[in-house]
Amino acid sequence: MNILWDFDGTIFDTYPVYTDIVYQVMYQNVGKTEIYRNLKKSFSHTIDFYQLSKSQVSEINRLEKLVQPSDTKPFNGVKSILQQANKNVIMTHKDFAGTKAILDAHGYGHYFSDIVTIDDGFPRKPDTAAYEYLHNKHHIDLAIGDRDIDLIPAQKLGIKTCMFQGESQVADFCLPDYQQFDLVKI
Repeated sequence: MNILWDFDGTIFDTYPVYTDIVYQVMYQNVGKTEIYRNLKKSFSHTIDFYQLSKSQVSEINRLEKLVQPSDTKPFNGVKSILQQANKNVIMTHKDFAGTKAILDAHGYGHYFSDIVTIDDGFPRKPDTAAYEYLHNKHHIDLAIGDRDIDLIPAQKLGIKTCMFQGESQVADFCLPDYQQFDLVKI
């Protein structure tokens, strides 16, 4: 099975670090749970929702650059799925250097045949262009993501979809954790 993965919130649990950064920068009394929930929609949604200023966004970006690859951890069980797949590819809005640094810091880089990032110039999700490119090149059987925008492009291309840690009308199935994932049954 060839799997297309989202990165943040799907392979690595990066949202807690991003939540802490936004919480630190915001000048409002907002709980981390609410920030996390908004970040899961998207960073741009979070900016609009909290009406963050340009200086706040700049400070968030500055603090994000200080995050070390070891500050984020892979989800339990994801390594087993990566090992079982015939081929794994990533499509992420994260930049290539940041993606590669986290993968390599945790010894995951060799599991991926291809990595498409925001640096490659494809339109942002849910546009299908990057997914179509990866599908044509690697014959993708399954797309795994933690947000609908990760799954919509795959669905449009007729690729089976899996929502990780959430509910979705777009997903063929939803998975609360990777311990319950069985490639043979898909």
